[in-house]
Amino acid sequence: MSFFNELARQYIDGEWLTGSGSWDIIDFNPYNGEKLCAVTVATAAEVDLAYRAAERAQRTWAEAGPYARRTVLENAVRLVGERSGEIIEMIIDELGGTRFRAEYEVRAAQEFLRAAAGQTLRPEAQLLPAAADGKENRVYRLPVGVIGVISAFNFPFLVTMKTVAPALALGNAVVVKPHQNAPIVGGGLVARIFEDAGLPAGVLNVLITDSAEIGDTFIDHPVPKVISFTGSDRVGRHVAATAAGLFKKTILELSGNSALVVLEDADIEHAVRAAVFSRFLYQGQVSMAANRILVDRSVEKEFTERFTAEVRTLRTGDPRDPDTRIGPVISEFQADALTALVDEALAQGATALVRGRTRGNLVGPTVLTGLPDGSPLLEQEILGPVALLIPFDGEDDAVRIANDSPYGLSGAVHTADAERGVRFARRVVSGMFHVNDSTVQDDPLVAFGGEKGSGMGRLNGEAAVRAFTTQRWMSIQHGRTAFPF
Repeated sequence: MSFFNELARQYIDGEWLTGSGSWDIIDFNPYNGEKLCAVTVATAAEVDLAYRAAERAQRTWAEAGPYARRTVLENAVRLVGERSGEIIEMIIDELGGTRFRAEYEVRAAQEFLRAAAGQTLRPEAQLLPAAADGKENRVYRLPVGVIGVISAFNFPFLVTMKTVAPALALGNAVVVKPHQNAPIVGGGLVARIFEDAGLPAGVLNVLITDSAEIGDTFIDHPVPKVISFTGSDRVGRHVAATAAGLFKKTILELSGNSALVVLEDADIEHAVRAAVFSRFLYQGQVSMAANRILVDRSVEKEFTERFTAEVRTLRTGDPRDPDTRIGPVISEFQADALTALVDEALAQGATALVRGRTRGNLVGPTVLTGLPDGSPLLEQEILGPVALLIPFDGEDDAVRIANDSPYGLSGAVHTADAERGVRFARRVVSGMFHVNDSTVQDDPLVAFGGEKGSGMGRLNGEAAVRAFTTQRWMSIQHGRTAFPF
C-alpha cells in the first residue's frame, strides 16, 4: 500500500501537493474492498496552477530540442521495465485486472513510450515550391502548447501514456486528470515515472479531482489548446461542445459496440477463441470489446456449442489467482447495472445460454441470444462480461446488423478468404476493423479512433503528430517583390 499512499497527491509544477478541496476521493481495491488510499481533491485553483505551470514550462521544453526530449522518454521506457513488477501489482490492486491483463498493459505502455521516443526526431519543417520568383515557402510543424488529458479507468496506465508520451515527445506540456477509479495507476504513477526520468518541473502535471468539484474548469481554462478525452460518449459530447465554443481541438476516444462476425467459411475453433478473448478480456470493460457476436446461421449451432462451452470454463474470482480469467468489475454500481441489464433482456424475451452469478463486484460471464429487434441492449456499450449472440443470413445481413449501431469503434470478421474479409470490413462504418483476429487491437504506429458516436480524431503514429502539433507557414522573399501599387 505504500505505493498508493506515496502517490496519492496532486503533482503540480514538480511538487507533490495536497489538494485544497474539502473532500477526498477514496481509492478501493474492487476485488476485496480494501481501501488503498485517500486523495484530497484538487479545486479550480489547482487547475489554474497546473495549467499556468505547464504554460511556463512548455516553451523551454520545446526549445530543449529533440535529443533532450528523446533522452527523457528513453529513461521512462527503462524505468517502466525496471519497475514492471511493482506496476503490475498496482494494476491488479487498483483495477482488479488479472495478472495477464496487467502484464499486457505494462508491455503495451513500454511500446508506446518507445515509439514516442522515436517521434522526437521527426522532421519539423518542409520546404515547398512557390509560384512567385525568388520566394521560399517553409511550413513548420510546431507543438500546440499545452494539452489537457482526461483519462479512463479501464486501461489507465496505457491510455494515459499513449497520449502523454507523444505529446511530450513533440514539445508540448501536459496536464492529466485521471479517472477517479484509477487515480494512481492513471495519474500519480505516470507523474512519478516522468519525474524520475528527468522531465523538467511543470511539463507534466497531474490533478486528481472530479467534475463535481471543478465543473468545466479543466476544459474551458484558457491555457490548453487541445483536450484529449477517453470515456463515454455522453461525457464526450459535453467535452466536445464546451471545447468547440472556445476553438479548442478535441481528440475523443469514446464508447463502442463492436461486432465480431463469423462467416460461414470461418475457422470455427479460431473464431471461438477470438470471440471469447474479444468479449471477456478485463471483464469486458474495454471499449473495443465485442459486444455483439454475429454468426452465419449455417454455422450457428456449431459455433454456439463451442463458444458456450469455452465461456463456462472461464473462472471468475481473485485476480491474483493465475487461473482466474474474469476478475471484479470496477465498482458495485457497475455490477448492479450489469445485473439489471441482463434481467431486463430476459424479461424482453432473450435466452441465457450461460448465466453468471453476481457476488459483490464479481460478475460471472453471461451469454444471451434471441434478443428481440430494437432491444436497447443491442445498441449500447456493455462494460462487463455479457456476450450477445446474433445469427444472420449471408454477408449483406451481417453488414446491416454490424452497422446498426450508434457506435463505430472496432470490429472483426472471420473467414477462410482474407481478401473477402477485407471487402467485408470496408463495408462496415468503423474506425478500425480486423480480419481473422480479435476486436481488441492497438499499435503505436497505426491510427486509433472511431466513427459515429465512438469519437473524433485519431491517436498513435502520424495521427498523434497531427493531433499534438500545428502547422505554421513562413515565406521568405529573396529580392524585391513587384507590388501592383
